[in-house]
Amino acid sequence: IMINIIQRRIQKTLSKLTQKEPQDNGDFAKRIIYRHKVFWSDADAELVRNSPLYEGITIEQLKSTKHWQRKLSNKYNARVFAQKFGCRVPQLYWKGRDLKELSFRNLPDQYVIRPTIGHSCKMVFLMDKHMNHMDSCFYSDEQLKDVMQETLDKNSHQEFLIEEFLRSEKGEYKIPVDYKLSLFNGELAVIDVINRMSPKTGLSSCYDENWNMIECIGKQYQRSAYQAPPACLPEIINWGKKLSKAYEIFVRIDFYATDKGAVFGEFTPTPGKGNGFTPEADIMLLNYWDKFCCGQI
Repeated sequence: IMINIIQRRIQKTLSKLTQKEPQDNGDFAKRIIYRHKVFWSDADAELVRNSPLYEGITIEQLKSTKHWQRKLSNKYNARVFAQKFGCRVPQLYWKGRDLKELSFRNLPDQYVIRPTIGHSCKMVFLMDKHMNHMDSCFYSDEQLKDVMQETLDKNSHQEFLIEEFLRSEKGEYKIPVDYKLSLFNGELAVIDVINRMSPKTGLSSCYDENWNMIECIGKQYQRSAYQAPPACLPEIINWGKKLSKAYEIFVRIDFYATDKGAVFGEFTPTPGKGNGFTPEADIMLLNYWDKFCCGQI
């Protein structure tokens, strides 16, 4: 009997430890949560997101759909949009769903696999001679296809992109540093620099437009010491503001600093689905929203 009591107490303690703490969301976070609900609760949401943009489409045609920014949550569409404003994007080697048409023999030794729908680096492979930098594991071509097919089978809209593995400013093949810009209709609030070690771990430091270090805006990553700005910082800021002005509403835009200069990554309209911001960041970002995107979703 005593053993059973002890076991129940242990299970109760473990249950409490594994329960997620309730989110104490501020007003900025609540707006993101509301936007996520509006964007993705429509019956046609996935059709809007995954209707591929063609290179000849005009900005006016693109914006003819309600909440048109949803289209840019598709990673391929985001590439096309960024290129319209002169942004550098990774070279595209392959795009599609039919893995029978994919030949790894035609790829260079280094390449990136990522889904057109997704977040938080899920199903992203940074391949370097069969080794994935994201998990330091080796994959055969067949294993990669099997993993990709499992993802495709779960979502009829999903596709995969195989792109250039961007090198660092020093010419290294490694997990790239993320420069995440929070922007409000052309106004830059903060640059969150993520030195990622895996899909879920990394170090974070935040800077203003003049590269003054400020308090980190998120809770997910450990704090990093100050680091020097990338050589292509002016490019990152200039392109970020251009894309933000065209995007119109609040958005986070990711860039990479490479040996070719700044390279566009992706748009994130609902970062963390509203979760993970510090109380101070919530107030700061809310003020930017009210000043530069007042009345917008």
